[in-house]
Amino acid sequence: MTTYIAQFTAKHRIIQVEQNSIFIWHQESGDIDTSLLEGKIKRESAVHFYELMAGNNYPISLGDITVSVWKTMPFNG
Repeated sequence: MTTYIAQFTAKHRIIQVEQNSIFIWHQESGDIDTSLLEGKIKRESAVHFYELMAGNNYPISLGDITVSVWKTMPFNG
């Protein structure tokens, strides 16, 4: 298992705040599938970020979030 780190930006369709952050995950060594990684970031990070921003009054849907992965690399930290 290898640990990787990714720099990403998440944007919501309505909420005008961008999430610029990093994401750390483990996977077998090899190629990184960015489309699978974007989905993982949506589910495990971005949706929680936007739920925090929106509060209880606005439901957050994964379909309203887009994720752009800018950079990935192995992480030894």
